Amino acid sequence: MGKSTNLDTAFGVTLRQLRLAKKLTQEQLGFEAGLRRTFISSLELGEKQPSLATIQKLAPVFDLSMAKFIQKVENQLKRAKT
Repeated sequence: MGKSTNLDTAFGVTLRQLRLAKKLTQEQLGFEAGLRRTFISSLELGEKQPSLATIQKLAPVFDLSMAKFIQKVENQLKRAKT
Protein backbone atom coordinates (compact mmCIF):
# COMPACT_ATOMS: atom_id res chain seq x y z
CA MET A 1 0.00 0.00 0.00
CA GLY A 2 1.47 3.33 -1.08
CA LYS A 3 1.55 6.51 0.94
CA SER A 4 -1.56 8.65 0.53
CA THR A 5 -1.03 12.19 -0.76
CA ASN A 6 -3.15 15.23 0.04
CA LEU A 7 -4.66 15.01 -3.44
CA ASP A 8 -5.58 11.34 -2.97
CA THR A 9 -7.19 12.19 0.36
CA ALA A 10 -9.09 15.17 -1.09
CA PHE A 11 -10.38 12.97 -3.93
CA GLY A 12 -11.50 10.34 -1.44
CA VAL A 13 -13.28 12.81 0.82
CA THR A 14 -15.02 14.40 -2.17
CA LEU A 15 -16.09 11.04 -3.57
CA ARG A 16 -17.48 9.94 -0.20
CA GLN A 17 -19.37 13.22 0.28
CA LEU A 18 -20.91 12.98 -3.19
CA ARG A 19 -21.82 9.32 -2.66
CA LEU A 20 -23.46 9.94 0.70
CA ALA A 21 -25.34 12.98 -0.64
CA LYS A 22 -26.89 10.67 -3.26
CA LYS A 23 -27.57 8.08 -0.55
CA LEU A 24 -25.59 5.42 -2.39
CA THR A 25 -23.62 2.56 -0.88
CA GLN A 26 -20.16 1.87 -2.23
CA GLU A 27 -21.63 -1.18 -3.92
CA GLN A 28 -24.40 0.85 -5.59
CA LEU A 29 -21.93 3.48 -6.76
CA GLY A 30 -19.65 0.79 -8.12
CA PHE A 31 -22.52 -0.79 -10.02
CA GLU A 32 -23.65 2.52 -11.53
CA ALA A 33 -20.10 3.49 -12.51
CA GLY A 34 -19.00 0.05 -13.64
CA LEU A 35 -16.34 -0.20 -10.92
CA ARG A 36 -15.72 -2.67 -8.11
CA ARG A 37 -16.87 -1.81 -4.59
CA THR A 38 -13.39 -2.54 -3.26
CA PHE A 39 -11.94 -0.02 -5.73
CA ILE A 40 -14.48 2.62 -4.60
CA SER A 41 -13.42 1.94 -1.01
CA SER A 42 -9.73 2.29 -1.88
CA LEU A 43 -10.44 5.59 -3.65
CA GLU A 44 -12.39 6.94 -0.69
CA LEU A 45 -9.58 5.96 1.68
CA GLY A 46 -7.00 7.66 -0.53
CA GLU A 47 -5.21 4.36 -1.09
CA LYS A 48 -5.60 4.43 -4.87
CA GLN A 49 -5.36 7.21 -7.43
CA PRO A 50 -8.14 7.60 -9.98
CA SER A 51 -7.36 7.67 -13.68
CA LEU A 52 -9.15 10.04 -16.03
CA ALA A 53 -11.15 7.03 -17.22
CA THR A 54 -12.28 6.42 -13.63
CA ILE A 55 -13.35 10.05 -13.22
CA GLN A 56 -15.18 9.78 -16.55
CA LYS A 57 -17.15 6.82 -15.14
CA LEU A 58 -17.86 8.43 -11.75
CA ALA A 59 -18.82 11.99 -12.74
CA PRO A 60 -22.08 11.15 -14.57
CA VAL A 61 -23.36 9.18 -11.56
CA PHE A 62 -23.37 12.51 -9.70
CA ASP A 63 -24.70 14.48 -12.71
CA LEU A 64 -21.35 16.25 -13.00
CA SER A 65 -18.97 16.88 -15.85
CA MET A 66 -15.42 15.67 -15.35
CA ALA A 67 -14.36 19.31 -14.95
CA LYS A 68 -16.94 19.98 -12.20
CA PHE A 69 -15.95 16.78 -10.42
CA ILE A 70 -12.28 17.79 -10.48
CA GLN A 71 -13.21 21.30 -9.37
CA LYS A 72 -14.92 19.83 -6.30
CA VAL A 73 -11.74 17.88 -5.53
CA GLU A 74 -9.68 21.07 -5.92
CA ASN A 75 -12.02 22.90 -3.54
CA GLN A 76 -11.66 20.10 -0.99
CA LEU A 77 -7.87 20.24 -1.36
CA LYS A 78 -7.92 24.00 -0.67
CA ARG A 79 -10.12 23.52 2.42
CA ALA A 80 -7.76 20.84 3.72
CA LYS A 81 -4.77 23.18 3.41
CA THR A 82 -6.37 25.95 5.49
